[in-house]
Amino acid sequence: MALRFASAVVAAILGSTTLANAADVVAPYESAPAAPQPATVDYAGADFVFELGIKGIIDPEYLGSDNYKIRPGVILSVEYLNLPGIGSFGGPDGLGFSIGPSFDYVGARKASDHPELSGLDDVDPTYQAGIKASYAWQYAEVYGSARYAFGGAKGFVGDLGANLIARPTDTLTLKLGPTASLASKSYMEDYFSVSPSESAASGGRFATYDAKGGFKSVGVAASARYEFRPDWFLNADASWDRLVGSAKDSPIVKASDKNQYSFTLGISKRFSLDLW
Repeated sequence: MALRFASAVVAAILGSTTLANAADVVAPYESAPAAPQPATVDYAGADFVFELGIKGIIDPEYLGSDNYKIRPGVILSVEYLNLPGIGSFGGPDGLGFSIGPSFDYVGARKASDHPELSGLDDVDPTYQAGIKASYAWQYAEVYGSARYAFGGAKGFVGDLGANLIARPTDTLTLKLGPTASLASKSYMEDYFSVSPSESAASGGRFATYDAKGGFKSVGVAASARYEFRPDWFLNADASWDRLVGSAKDSPIVKASDKNQYSFTLGISKRFSLDLW
């Protein structure tokens, strides 16, 4: 299922790019059309502009798993925020500095659902909330986020990344770039450590292990975003992450897969509010 979905996402991205490139072909002696610029949105005096939507996600059943599941997710992003006396973040053309909320969710890990984890303690669902900041130019962007995790695992997690940006048409935006994630020691311990009692309960299949904080993964992410009607968007994302450092060396990961893939497909709508 995961591979079929991944193929569909990749085909959609490549198909959109091929059609866009074909539209740019010009006959001899014709002047080439100007490169599409970031679309400028008329906020009509709005102070708060955000996107809200839903998506389907295919990702590993647990961190380090080589099996995948489908789950629902929420799309929430802040496009523009104007704070009187402080300033504004984001803008109609999507360029410059922006700041907004960052959320994530990691499902429960239960040994009863995964025979290969027999002997390990269960980890309840983990919720993450924090902040994300980015700076975008016409053809590139950099971003970072920091979140606090609570529930099954506790601690701090963060993401870093950069993207090259292509705009084949006024309604299609493509992004591709490297990513990295970090986590505190307490968070890493909850997912990757193996206590002496767990090692004994597993019959020695998992050696005792004490995970450390630091980089958790590095990888590559790609996305395609298509505005199929004003303020309505189709969003497709695909990523590959390789667990590194203390996560990679965990007996839990060594027994499964250090390569982790994720695919999402969703729909969202832009909303504008006049607050002040």
